[in-house]
Amino acid sequence: MKLHEYQAKQILSDFGVPTPQGEVVSTPAGAKAVAERLGKPVVVKAQVLMGGRGKAGGIKLAQTPDEAAHAAESILGKRLISPQNPQGLVAEKVLVEEAVEIKHEYYIGITIDRTPQRNVLMVSRYGGMDIEEVAAQHPDAIATVAIDPLLGLTDYAAREALYAAGIPQEQIRPLSAILHGLYRAYIAVDANLAEINPCAVLADGRIIAADAKITIDENALYRQKRLEALHEESIEDPIEAEASRRGIAYVRLGGDIGIIGNGAGLVMCTVDEVARAGGRPANFLDIGGGAKADRVRQAVELVLMDPNVKGLLFNIFGGITRGDEVARGMLEAFETLKVNIPVVVRLAGTHAEEGRALLQGTPLIPAETMQEAARKIVELTRAAG
Repeated sequence: MKLHEYQAKQILSDFGVPTPQGEVVSTPAGAKAVAERLGKPVVVKAQVLMGGRGKAGGIKLAQTPDEAAHAAESILGKRLISPQNPQGLVAEKVLVEEAVEIKHEYYIGITIDRTPQRNVLMVSRYGGMDIEEVAAQHPDAIATVAIDPLLGLTDYAAREALYAAGIPQEQIRPLSAILHGLYRAYIAVDANLAEINPCAVLADGRIIAADAKITIDENALYRQKRLEALHEESIEDPIEAEASRRGIAYVRLGGDIGIIGNGAGLVMCTVDEVARAGGRPANFLDIGGGAKADRVRQAVELVLMDPNVKGLLFNIFGGITRGDEVARGMLEAFETLKVNIPVVVRLAGTHAEEGRALLQGTPLIPAETMQEAARKIVELTRAAG
């Protein structure tokens, strides 16, 4: 679960990390009011979960409250498009915060390294750019230190990373304090990524988190009640948000062939088979084990919310999930929803024969194997135009 910048900064501030003064608003009038309260030039920043906001026109400097209002008006309600997110996202909120004079930018972050199976601290003197870009252009400029899970982030581990990254001596102490605050926040909220980029050295000597990103492990939300309320807000795609409300695992992929299966591995394999057959998967949707007819109907409804979907592929291997229950869900969906696209069904496993019998005489097109099903739905989708 990704957090917006203002949410990440609030968490970091709670753990002693210095951040710029500011507030999040959703109207131009609100932006003007915040700028008046701050009494200094401000930066108006779109709160969308995407990189490249600045290049997309989502970050604007304002010298006066009136300029802040104009900047907010030019951002709010607009779809911001960047190389990282070519589909774009609509900005519904902006963060209005004090403008600061930055002398130098660093990168600091913590994430999980699955090779040593530990959290790892990363520090680079090249801040203000994606860490992936730093790794590509300056591979020796990122210092990494694995964090002992028993000891946590120790003072000497923080200093080791800072010295290895080439941080000047006079900045080691204040940056070490920020690293410890970042680590405490990372652990407290069950994050799997927390980064400050840039971690800015200001002209007056202060060091602050000028921008921040935190991603929460969704499996830990049951014990993060404060953050659980933000879960739906963190989902930018409306269909994914609706799927979350229904408790269905759905990821939009941008193609035109809808895919429904049971079990994440089987669905991912089906996505690959459709792509191998020359098709473009529209989504990943896992109805899970033991799915009943109503859940199947809801899954079909979710897939059809995407106007780009021109065909639908069911790939069900019955274990806990019974083929006849899935078939009943399909029939229920076709009775209650307007399904005007080709649908290919591959049923195997528990009660598959009963399921196939229920589907006889319907517009649903059977397939014996996953490969055959993928080929059929790609051909039918192309024929449908």
